Amino acid sequence: MTELQNAAKAAATRPRIQPAEEGDDRPLSVSARLGRLQFHQSGKFRVLQLADIQDGPKVSKDTVKLIEASLDATRPDIVIFTGNQIAGYDPAYAQTTRKRRWSAAAGISSKTASSKSSEASERFEAALERTCASVRATVEQLVRPLADRGIPWAVTFGNHDFQCGLSNAEIESICREFPGCVNPEPTGGESGLGGANSVGSMDSAEDAGFVQLRAESYLPNQRVFACEPGTFALPVADVDHTMSVLGLVLLDSGDYARSGGYGSPSAEALRFLAEVPKAMRAQSQEIGRSQGPAVPCMVFQHFPVQQYYQLLKPAAANAARAIEGYRNFAGKHYVLDEEKTLPGSYLGEGVSCPDADSGEFAILEQHDYFAISAGHDHRNAFVGTVPVSREMASADAQTAASPGKVGGLMMIASPTSGFGSYGPVPQKRAARLIEFDIRHPYEPRTQLLEYGELVGKPSAGKAYAYGMTSESKPESEGVDLLHRPTWWSKLLTWLRKK
Repeated sequence: MTELQNAAKAAATRPRIQPAEEGDDRPLSVSARLGRLQFHQSGKFRVLQLADIQDGPKVSKDTVKLIEASLDATRPDIVIFTGNQIAGYDPAYAQTTRKRRWSAAAGISSKTASSKSSEASERFEAALERTCASVRATVEQLVRPLADRGIPWAVTFGNHDFQCGLSNAEIESICREFPGCVNPEPTGGESGLGGANSVGSMDSAEDAGFVQLRAESYLPNQRVFACEPGTFALPVADVDHTMSVLGLVLLDSGDYARSGGYGSPSAEALRFLAEVPKAMRAQSQEIGRSQGPAVPCMVFQHFPVQQYYQLLKPAAANAARAIEGYRNFAGKHYVLDEEKTLPGSYLGEGVSCPDADSGEFAILEQHDYFAISAGHDHRNAFVGTVPVSREMASADAQTAASPGKVGGLMMIASPTSGFGSYGPVPQKRAARLIEFDIRHPYEPRTQLLEYGELVGKPSAGKAYAYGMTSESKPESEGVDLLHRPTWWSKLLTWLRKK
């Protein structure tokens, strides 16, 4: 297939976008006008995903420009930040940063930790206050364009947010200070499961324990299912608000594993993932008609799962566009499988997934999920479908809107939306639009909104675009994302392959 044919085919799979109308001071989000997530009269519903912005207290102007241009071009119903909004390794957090959740903050020496000196404690508390202020400054810059346009937003977390020294719960609390945030209030305890607002094992809407959002979220009539910080679900209603058509699930996919490599979602989060589609259907019965035992869902998270490698195929190390795999997949090279991925997709680094299979993919296969969208790998942007063998539990899938047999699970990888860390060339940094159509709601269309097309030439002189391979990623996956491969690391990698 020629490049021209590829471009034409890619264009056919993209949703049509239009600029916002001048002089219209209503919320840009149609759902915000309605007070809940809901398909429009046009039959469309739009999500804008922003991945891996990963910046310090002074967010890049180009990042803000990309956010503003993407919002105006697409008029999304909701924006979802899929983790690593905060560059926890930034020098601004030098006194509170920690590489791992279980390690002490940098500003706490062994001597200080064992000391009961009130002076040392006060110094650290003061440093934490400065960290809170810095995180608040980052969030304010990221969401100001959304607040100005009346667009609700949701956030989950990655492997660098907590490294600033704050827990995900504390960062989420800061996010809720700003208008438009739909992250639910804590449900009691770290996980929230078992509390009044959790999903748990339930068969009725009363047992499901959904909550209403605050008016400041722009969605006062929206119900949300809560689990842990960064893990919750939002049902999306049909045009007439008679039933829930689909669910948007945000999942905290973890950070690091004590055994090495990346971590996995908590056991509570995985249980929530398995049970929330049925809980949504129970809630849907309260607002009107309901079909089938579950509401089909799409999950948004930071880490890709191991099964993303099913969208790739092995290749020779010297093959065109071949990329070496990561950790468990190191020593082998891959290219995108064009039979499984959409035109316009590209692979710029090995898929950096956890070493251990948490069982998440099996849950997605068996519990009414039709798509997953992840970030984390700043240089990857591809969309594909892997086969799954199961029947969609929802009877909605047997209507004319969607076939009863679901042929596969859509898997999406999105590049960085920021200019504060490594990634593709500046013009290719992008937001991702995902558009659902009520006629076939479980077959969304997606499009990358690249900086070069929306804005033009970046103004920042700082943009790291070199490749990230197993040679340039340190074994420990530490806090220095700008670690470049040395001749010694290259030699060691070469010797390991022998």
